[in-house]
Order: sequence, then C-alpha cells, then structure tokens
Amino acid sequence: MIDDTLKAGGRDPLLDAALGPAMLHQTTHGSQNGPETLRIYRPRPTLGFSGRDAASPGIAKAVAAARSMGFDPVRRGPGGRAAAYHQGALCLDHVGGDDPGPQQIRSRFLGFGELLTGALRKVGVNAELGPVPGEYCPGEFSVNDGHGHKLIGTAQRLVRGGWLFGTVILVTDPEPVRHVLTKVYDALGLDWEPSTVGAIETTVPGITVDDIKSAVLEAYAGLGQVIRGDLTNEVLELATIRIGRHRLPI
Repeated sequence: MIDDTLKAGGRDPLLDAALGPAMLHQTTHGSQNGPETLRIYRPRPTLGFSGRDAASPGIAKAVAAARSMGFDPVRRGPGGRAAAYHQGALCLDHVGGDDPGPQQIRSRFLGFGELLTGALRKVGVNAELGPVPGEYCPGEFSVNDGHGHKLIGTAQRLVRGGWLFGTVILVTDPEPVRHVLTKVYDALGLDWEPSTVGAIETTVPGITVDDIKSAVLEAYAGLGQVIRGDLTNEVLELATIRIGRHRLPI
C-alpha cells in the first residue's frame, strides 16, 4: 500500500493521472505474480475527462470551463465520463496482474464496491451499492447514501495481463464539484441531475478525509496483509515520461 496522502499539497494532477497507468505497466511488464498494489492519495482540484469526452465536439468549451473554476483538466486512464474531485476527496489506484476477462471485471466492481460500501457503513453512512438516476459519470456500481446522492465512483482500465481499479470518494465540500460539473456537462451536451452530487460529511457531520482513509484501509486489511511502501523511482520516472498522454490537446 502506497500512502501518497503524505505528499504535502498533493501532486500535479497530470502526474496523478499518469501514476496509476504507470503502476499498471510495471505490474504487467515486471513480476506479474507479485502482490497487488494500492495507492491512496488526496488530489488537487481535477477534472478527469475520459477518452470518449476528449472526442466530444464540446471538449474545448468543457476544458475551458474546468480551468475557469480552478479545476485542472486531465485525460484519465479509467472511466466512462467526466468526473471532478478536489482536496476533499480520497482517491485510490488499485493495480493487479491477472486475466482481465469479462467475469473478473464484474466481480471486481461488485467485490470492491461492497468493500467500500461496508467501510462507509462503519462510519455511520447508510451506504448502498448501485446507480443513482441522473448521476455524473454513471455506473452500475456507484456507492450512494440511500437518498439519491452519489458518494463514490469506481472505474476500471484493462490491459493484457493486468487491471487498474480507480476509486474517487467525495468526503467533504460537494458544492465546487456540483458547480464545475454543471458547466462541463453542459459543454459536453450531457444530461444529468446536479443534485445527485453528494459528500459523506452531509450524512456524518465533522467527518474528515483521514477518517475515511482509516475506514478504507481497515476494510482492505480484511482482504489480507497490507504492507506499506513508497512509489518506486521507476514508476515515478515512467509516469513523468508518459505525462503527455494525459494532457488534453486544447
């Protein structure tokens, strides 16, 4: 487990976007039988666009809208539609090396979704696993508060011999996310319901990102031994070399 929340002020959003895929590359081109790797971090304000978003006629306007509201636009690895997150969120990059077949894809969504749902229930959230009608970056395995608010989004990126499971947990301050996504989704021509943006603090006042980090790590510890480590120089160098892949050409 790599605790990147200790990085003061967070990393550059482009480097954050590049690190997960770099970890995945190292897993699939190195020791494929090694342990899974979990990186946990707090992001700077970021607007993560998918490849599908990048091909949209409205992408230039969407990127400009994100920047105007203080969110750095990046092209993220996993994910289906645009998602926004900031320092009040906790993000996870979970990488493993095995056959990413169709059955395993669904099993991971379900298994990690249930794990995250359980972690939120332990801190007092009536969390449920399932889609929220009208949510941003819609998915079958979103985690919601049981009252129509999305709290956690998950996504996967698959390559030969490995997978990257990305998670964004919005803990505090949902308003900036709601506002920037309203402008971005309008630019992309996507229908959604802004009221579906939720944060854990709405249900559990006073809760912090560190509280959620502790709950998530406790849940992961139930899967097996968690060994703490650091990002390797090789991963950091590879992510830096490939950072251009995550810039939007605008």
